[in-house]
Amino acid sequence: MSCYRHSRARRGGPAELNMAPLIDMVFLLLIFFLVTSSFVREAGVDVRRPEAATAVDVQAETLVVAITAEGTLHVDHTRADLRSIRPLVARFLAATPGGAVVVAADEAAPAGQVVRVLDQCRLAGARNLAVAARRPE
Repeated sequence: MSCYRHSRARRGGPAELNMAPLIDMVFLLLIFFLVTSSFVREAGVDVRRPEAATAVDVQAETLVVAITAEGTLHVDHTRADLRSIRPLVARFLAATPGGAVVVAADEAAPAGQVVRVLDQCRLAGARNLAVAARRPE
């Protein structure tokens, strides 16, 4: 004990706390949580989804294709044409092999347009395909 007092007295000051490892750990935890968190991707337009009693949440990484009441298509906040749906879905599935494609059609969307979009998604290779709906309140 006396040896400790003498060595501290020779240094001439209080003990210092090194903050660099603490800051490094905080940044590592921040990066870990950012990488492991999932973000909800929306299509970029407001779509009034129909109600379905059997609606469930999709847990996989998703690509949302929105169909408005007028029949226009939107993928990732950009307007799309029916011919561009197939390559967009194929590119998404190549980047995310376990990904799901969700078609979010408005209640008033033409049924023919919904069927054509579903067909293009299947032709692109989408096996995990869903139609968005909301649960009744």
